[in-house]
Amino acid sequence: MRWSGQELAVEEPSALPGLARLNNLVRSVRTPDFAGITFHEVLAKSALNRIPGGGGPMPFGWTINPYRGCSHACVYCFARPTHTYLELGPGKDFDQEIVVKVNVAEVLRKELSKPSWGRHPVALGTNTDPYQRAEGRYGLIPGIIDALADSGTPFSILTKGSLLRRDLDRLAEAATRVPVDLAMSIAVYDDELQQSVEPGTPTTKARLATVTAVREKGLDCAVFLMPILPYLTDTREHLDEALRQAAEAGATSVLYTALHLKPGVKEWYYLWLGREHPELLPAYRRMYDRGTFAPKEYRQWLAARIKPLIRRHGLDEGKEAPITGGVRSSALGMLRDGEGERQTLAPADRVGASLTALGVQPTLF
Repeated sequence: MRWSGQELAVEEPSALPGLARLNNLVRSVRTPDFAGITFHEVLAKSALNRIPGGGGPMPFGWTINPYRGCSHACVYCFARPTHTYLELGPGKDFDQEIVVKVNVAEVLRKELSKPSWGRHPVALGTNTDPYQRAEGRYGLIPGIIDALADSGTPFSILTKGSLLRRDLDRLAEAATRVPVDLAMSIAVYDDELQQSVEPGTPTTKARLATVTAVREKGLDCAVFLMPILPYLTDTREHLDEALRQAAEAGATSVLYTALHLKPGVKEWYYLWLGREHPELLPAYRRMYDRGTFAPKEYRQWLAARIKPLIRRHGLDEGKEAPITGGVRSSALGMLRDGEGERQTLAPADRVGASLTALGVQPTLF
């Protein structure tokens, strides 16, 4: 679970004052393979994170975040402000100061074994990416997958990381026991723009190939076409090509949304925009200076443009989990019968029946 066979260049027992907020810092390390990045290894006291919500069949959601911060370095990432809790900045610190919960799988297994655990669907990848580059070294996700499947807990994974392919056999096996929902986040289909706005991510081509690999294992795979960047990726040509490639890769559904910019993210995105596309700054300020979300008129315009294209390419419009922001778990509206086929249930009033049929004892209300 450490840096197997990797010589560490620097070891810093207490690198930054904000890390005192973390549960049991073990050490802070750097390695030549990850230039400029520091990994802060911690022993987490908990793995499951409960997110309060409202309305719908599930009044809350559950997530697991084995990492805090993300070397994918997406300029628009909504999770950037979470680093301020550690007295770290939402800009470069978020990209380069990565917290690693090295014991997350062991802690999770203990939490899932408690009689009080209701086997609610759990989402991974809704804050920082579980398959960012560090996962290739730390290997935390296989233990998480096994713990969830062994306990009968449905789960979903949303990622930009092509490293997902490493775990496809394990995920396919887990899907024989619990609902498993997978999605790739692929927002930009212009190679130059993609490398500029998401500099630490695998290429669009590599992620599309991962969608195909998921489908070849017999698993569904949604594509999150989000965020759509105003004036950059919202042209009819870009959207049409994006959906064509997603369909060709085998995507089973597509979800989209316009860019939204929280405080802390907005300033970092504007710095990038001023550097790379300064001519667009006035238009963005008109759109976002008074709020986090794109104006309602823009969102309506975007929907009118993209929905016919989704239908034209034979793709379903997928559903996002409203509380976690990840893939909506199929456990909420589907059940498997004895032959492995799925039957649709009304998601609001029959979710309890669906989960019970899966061997889940829900404690929803």
